Amino acid sequence: MLVVMESILYWSIILLPFSVAISTGLSNTVLGFIAFSYFAKKIIKRERPLANTPLTLPFLLFLAVAFISMRNTVSIKESFHGIEKLLKSGLIFLICAEEIRDIRHLKKIIISLAAGVLLTSIDGFVQLKTGWDFVRGQQVQNCLIELARPTGPFPNPNVMGIYLGLIAPLFIGLTMYYYKGKELVSGSIISILAAAGIYITLSRGSGLGLFFSVLFLALMRRHKLLLGVLLATLLIFPLVMPKNIKNWAKMANYNPLVFLLNQDRISMYMNSTNMISQHPFIGVGVNTFCKNYGKYKTKEAEAYMHTGDSDYAQSNYFQMGGEMGLIGLGLFFWFLWILFRELLVFYKSLPDEYLKIISLSLVGCFIAFLINGLTESSLYYSRVAVMFWFFVGIALSLRRVACGKQN
Repeated sequence: MLVVMESILYWSIILLPFSVAISTGLSNTVLGFIAFSYFAKKIIKRERPLANTPLTLPFLLFLAVAFISMRNTVSIKESFHGIEKLLKSGLIFLICAEEIRDIRHLKKIIISLAAGVLLTSIDGFVQLKTGWDFVRGQQVQNCLIELARPTGPFPNPNVMGIYLGLIAPLFIGLTMYYYKGKELVSGSIISILAAAGIYITLSRGSGLGLFFSVLFLALMRRHKLLLGVLLATLLIFPLVMPKNIKNWAKMANYNPLVFLLNQDRISMYMNSTNMISQHPFIGVGVNTFCKNYGKYKTKEAEAYMHTGDSDYAQSNYFQMGGEMGLIGLGLFFWFLWILFRELLVFYKSLPDEYLKIISLSLVGCFIAFLINGLTESSLYYSRVAVMFWFFVGIALSLRRVACGKQN
């Protein structure tokens, strides 16, 4: 029985990132297998579950603030659902941190990530060409400036961009600084497909996140050629971007805020700021932002553009600040600071070159996700939020992997 549980856990962790690219139902099923096999294994071995990590304390304090924020909630049911989602997030990164134990396992996970990128990007291009994606049978979307935006196997183009944007820096880092021979060819293909997939979604947050993540990698590795390519991209893109986007930028009087955010996001951020100012410490209650949003709309904010009464904040940070106050937001930033510190320490201290590049590339992955989170509530889209916490688990597993490494 123990061998069966260990095998299910091992392969479920590998399958998880690919399952996210297919459907929420499949990824939830895989998560169920992970949780069940992990706790069954611990019971059989009579071991204490959930080993301590450097991120355990800030996460537990964050969870405690989520509970305290329920004092202000307008829906106990919704807030308990939010607590459930946070507990699932904690289980994902803590189990993966403990159960990813060697390089062989890590490499299989990276193959699963590559498969997810292949499926998502190819599906997006097929959808752009034919009008329909082949995974969900979903029709291509058209934006306000009459440009087609593929969703791939995801519910909308921005979520597709979030998924690809989180994964792309990992393959770009490995391709630029580690892979050779056949791995270099395959890594290049995956990197190009991921970047191209982001481009066709027209997701500005994902594109901006990818740019700064690659800039980070180039600066850390002192890669002058890559820095030159990034600078050339900045100079050339305004000349080659679609005519519809050029016309829209002109209509917006080349206002960078409107160009990057749209007027509706500006309204949402102003309304969110009003919510935070009235509940600055513990917020309005975990997982109740949408239920509260309409009560905190202001005439000044709505003058930019009218927004609905139950919208997301379209920003991880405004939404988190609204739901859990500045205390919750501050604890999340503490969590991120420790995460980045750990990865950069790994990069400088791990003896294995492969793991060094993995750790550096993961920093790039988180940079891309968090920059995208300035304009998307990506941590509140359950399907792709799973990937963030999964990557946290991979990051925390690197020291264990280095100790028990196998080729």
